[in-house]
Amino acid sequence: MSTTRAEISTILMDKVADWLTQSALAGDELETLVKGFCERLAAAGLPLKRVHLSFSMLHPLYDALGFTWLRGQGMEVEGFRKKDGVHSDRFLTSPYYHLLSNKLDHLRRRLDPSVPSEFPVFDELRLMGVTDYMAFVHPFNGNTSQGMIGSWSTDSASGFSDSMISALLRIQNHLAIATKMAVLTKLADNMMTTYLGGDAGRRVLDGQIKRGEGDTIRAALVMADMRGSTRLAETSGREIYIDTLNQFFDAIAAPFNRKGGQIMSFIGDGFIAVYPCERHRSQSEIACQSALAAAHKATARMIDLNLRRKEKGLPDIKFGIGLHVGNVMFGNVGLTDRLTFSVFGSAVNEVQRLQTLTKKYPHRVLASKEFASYCGANSWLTLGTEELAGLKQKLTVLSPDLSGALALDEDGALEPIYDRRSEAEQVMLLHRDAARLSPGDPRKLQ
Repeated sequence: MSTTRAEISTILMDKVADWLTQSALAGDELETLVKGFCERLAAAGLPLKRVHLSFSMLHPLYDALGFTWLRGQGMEVEGFRKKDGVHSDRFLTSPYYHLLSNKLDHLRRRLDPSVPSEFPVFDELRLMGVTDYMAFVHPFNGNTSQGMIGSWSTDSASGFSDSMISALLRIQNHLAIATKMAVLTKLADNMMTTYLGGDAGRRVLDGQIKRGEGDTIRAALVMADMRGSTRLAETSGREIYIDTLNQFFDAIAAPFNRKGGQIMSFIGDGFIAVYPCERHRSQSEIACQSALAAAHKATARMIDLNLRRKEKGLPDIKFGIGLHVGNVMFGNVGLTDRLTFSVFGSAVNEVQRLQTLTKKYPHRVLASKEFASYCGANSWLTLGTEELAGLKQKLTVLSPDLSGALALDEDGALEPIYDRRSEAEQVMLLHRDAARLSPGDPRKLQ
């Protein structure tokens, strides 16, 4: 256990503040910034045993990112997922809940072994040798739905001195500014990736934002669509329709967004995905075989989903998938001040027509002869030659052998439902909701 009571050097703390500024301006990721900050605080003489920091995030899956640093053990990172649920008793008796419920900026407690713990987590901190603890909330823009929340813990025998507390309060403002910049950078990356896809999002963030700007690339193309969605929308309520559509996308789309695949856009009840490749045969083979493997997984996942729906008395979700390969334009189109980033060209029209032919043929997956030619020894059934609307040339249509889709492998299995919420996640959810809940609101006790 540390016994230091030395005064904290203002010069060294200023150096930490300068490093935060430079790190933020350099665009360092949040994890890099937080870890470097904690290590530099310790190097400056602050006897910190443990630091916990969480940041609320605008993300479709996560409410927050959390970082826990332990002296000599490095840092752990956790994403706190969105999930409605009931707060645990442990959380309701935590320092964070007390701080947030009472709208406090800071909470400090000395951990005296002779005094019963006010909060259960203090028992665990005592086992780590912690003697003093401070928790805090630091909103961004005065908005309690966005910001930083965390705690400092020391194992100094005499706890936090006034100079230590003063140093932490000063550096906390610098940390908030630096992390806010990093959070905003992460937010931009999250939004671009979520709405445009990984590669397209990076292109936009790198400055490819002018109308008409883009490239002509070769790619394996995938078009998938849900059958009967119009009737479902007309005969069911909005929630049932949206829930069914999301089940469909969760099952069928995920395999095409991995291992080189990129979902470019969702179009109503369907989507288009690409597997970019070079213009020589080996790269085309890799792209087409990856797309075909994803089609196998997608089909297996749909079989699994429909079995689950049948157990609940729900009808099957029917679908069609088209597979093709060709040159496409990859870039921005639209109005000058309202653009979309996607793929365009005759090959896109062809794969769309192929997908539509799954309504004619009793096969869920159809491919062009050119696509099939890159897929090696896979078994194919030739169905016929079709003259597609709006296209000059006819396409030979084939269907792959999908017997392997009857069994799910580990990678193809549907992800389990996330039904638990960590205490740190509950902290961030309460942090987000605090402004909307009055002191007497019964939801504060849920």
